[in-house]
Amino acid sequence: MDNDAIVDHRQNPVCKKDSDQPQISEHIHVPKYLKDVYWWAYLHPNAVRFFERQWLVNVILWGNFAALRDTALDEIGASIHGRNLQVACVYGDFSQKVAERLTEDASLDIVDVAPVQLENASTKINGFPNVCLHHQDSTNLAFQDATYDNVVVFFLLHEQPLEVRKDTIREALRVTKPGGKVLFVDYHRPHWSSPFRYLMVPILSTLEP
Repeated sequence: MDNDAIVDHRQNPVCKKDSDQPQISEHIHVPKYLKDVYWWAYLHPNAVRFFERQWLVNVILWGNFAALRDTALDEIGASIHGRNLQVACVYGDFSQKVAERLTEDASLDIVDVAPVQLENASTKINGFPNVCLHHQDSTNLAFQDATYDNVVVFFLLHEQPLEVRKDTIREALRVTKPGGKVLFVDYHRPHWSSPFRYLMVPILSTLEP
């Protein structure tokens, strides 16, 4: 099938705020790499209950979560306007902090391929009327071209295989308006002088190959 034909038929999903629960599509499947490698962190219900703790998220990022979160938020703006997209749910209060900065006429869409992650996110964004959840794959977003003023991908890319990562980046750029902003927040190669490089490299190589 012609890829252009697929794009031409994209329609921006309508957000129905009579429920915070997103509609789960039977046509969107959890990727094999996610099931094989990351089931213990993102798919098992017990994993969600375990990792959804603010202090634990901060420990995993060596005390840097708040600084990374706030740097990303400040890059978007003290007050966030327009249409905004968060690609993938994240543990911690990142989504809530984005929602708190939204102006009255702004909106935030959050997408994730894992239903259990969307269910978890729904409990965190409850009470924010301009935030909507969507069951979508980051490599094939259902949104039309040039839909969003701001798109943020927060600690997702390092977990994806290279080709999947490329598709995620392509889609994030595709749905961003001309003159809009795309933010990627993720791990960098450790500096040669950092003592953490001797710890993090083997950890990430084992748990997040």
